[in-house]
Amino acid sequence: MFKELAPYLRQRAVLLTVTHVESDQFRVNVIPQKLKDGENAALTTPLTVTGTAEELDRDLPATLVNFVSAHLELKNTLNRAKAEMDAAAKTAQAEARTKSKTATTKPVPKPELPKVADTPKTVPQAAAEPPKTASLFDAPAPTTSPVSEADQETEILAETSEQEEGDDTEFDEAA
Repeated sequence: MFKELAPYLRQRAVLLTVTHVESDQFRVNVIPQKLKDGENAALTTPLTVTGTAEELDRDLPATLVNFVSAHLELKNTLNRAKAEMDAAAKTAQAEARTKSKTATTKPVPKPELPKVADTPKTVPQAAAEPPKTASLFDAPAPTTSPVSEADQETEILAETSEQEEGDDTEFDEAA
């Protein structure tokens, strides 16, 4: 029995309990102990076997061989998976670093602003047209020269005052 447990005992402590259950029945518990906190609980799955003394003498060694090999295989699988995840994480971090380095070293193109000498000093103003009812199919006219915010506000105020004056005449005519 100890010959079968020897490979497992080299890696972790095992608690063995043997209990008399019935007249000729015994229960053997093989309970692996945790080596450190946070260890995978599957590595400490216990084994319980119940049988007569003759059955335990005959079948317990083979059962222990299967138990120990399953636990060692599980440990190797978990270690391999952890190593692969660590390697993948390092690769992803390296790729992220290289991408961030290339992104920061590339010059960002600056938008071209019109030069002061290229802009006209006076903006010709068109004659005021009467307000038109806008249609869904009318497209706004493209602006070719920059207009300052003060000029835009003046135009908006002029248009609203014209509309208000036009609205008053309509009411007078209706009355």
